[in-house]
Amino acid sequence: MFQSSFSTLRLFTLLTLSISATWAADWNQWRGPSRDGQVPKSKWPESLGEQSLTETWRVDLSPSYSGPIVVGERVFTTETSDKETETVRALDRKTGKELWKQSWAGSISVPFFAKANGDWIRATPACDGESLYVAGIRDVLVCLNASTGAVRWRVDFVEQLKTAVPSFGFVSSPLVDGDAVYVQAGGGVVKLAKATGKILWRSLDDGGGMSGSAFSSPIIAELCNVRQLVVQTREKLAGLSITDGKVLWEQPVEAFRGMNILTPLISGNKIFTSTYGGQTLLYEITRKEGTYEIATLWSLKAQGYMCSPVVVDGVAYEHLKNQRVMAVDLKTGKELWTTEKGYGKYWSLVANGHRILALDQRGSLHLFKANPEKYEELDQRKISDKETWAHLAVSGNEIFIRELNALTAWRWSE
Repeated sequence: MFQSSFSTLRLFTLLTLSISATWAADWNQWRGPSRDGQVPKSKWPESLGEQSLTETWRVDLSPSYSGPIVVGERVFTTETSDKETETVRALDRKTGKELWKQSWAGSISVPFFAKANGDWIRATPACDGESLYVAGIRDVLVCLNASTGAVRWRVDFVEQLKTAVPSFGFVSSPLVDGDAVYVQAGGGVVKLAKATGKILWRSLDDGGGMSGSAFSSPIIAELCNVRQLVVQTREKLAGLSITDGKVLWEQPVEAFRGMNILTPLISGNKIFTSTYGGQTLLYEITRKEGTYEIATLWSLKAQGYMCSPVVVDGVAYEHLKNQRVMAVDLKTGKELWTTEKGYGKYWSLVANGHRILALDQRGSLHLFKANPEKYEELDQRKISDKETWAHLAVSGNEIFIRELNALTAWRWSE
């Protein structure tokens, strides 16, 4: 009997290790598994040439700015067709063959000064392996069966909370943690039961509309030994109690027209952020006798825009509003270098050890070293003639790139 139990335990352990190894390669949400643009360290070639990086398949689609996500053998992507219908597709990871699709009515007309960036779906979905959570542009959250595409539940925040449709749509990407899903929608921040869609709490209620259209995406961090939800609204940074949504601390963050767009980075008890029309900042959170305090450790005049930075060995690599790239020492706030030329309006950044991969919105892919001394580009390659605003996805030796009207899969050479 002992031998039988031991064999069962050994089989369970092997299966668990196998599942863990598979999930380690998944890109299951906004900015990847750790939500910070970091991938498990693996070998990347020093070249982006055709001998190193090859396209394996391409699927034509309607427009979208949502980043693709990869879970197991499936790739999930979104689109807005005919300016009125939102569609989610599950594609076979190896071939790009469609496995299922699900659609619903959903579109808005964004303000005139944002028209150049289109009226289509923007937020990146999240997947826990069983369910897919998709943010529709009209402030709806739809939960789908990841295997079949069947709708499990749907929450319309405008209808349920009586808030206005956000002027820029549902832009913030959902976060799944434990038995809950967190979103910046419904004119604030909302926690829902991921199994049913029931709203468990709502926090930072500002009434929705223009001011409630959060651009940044939430993260979970442990600050001062307290696990909490960290959010950046269009006006402030805040830490919220995961249990009840209580505001633990908050800090106003200046930005032109509320363009607090990037996802903040956490380093210990410190938070790094940068805004359009504001500054690049590092805050420190302290807690004494249950009371939180926030201090600005340093600030730089450099302004971020839409690009969320990556950190390697205590150095943040950030794409700026002026289209240049900057490296800054997180500890001191010292600007280590800034490129002399610009690199497009937007970069999606992924770090692998001391290699950083960057995709700009013009369809150019850059590979450079995480070098605190200078910008050291290893290679650059034009991989699309279309706009590539969506965040790239990296899983194992594969890269998935969402062009405006297509999804392409690429593979590093062995």
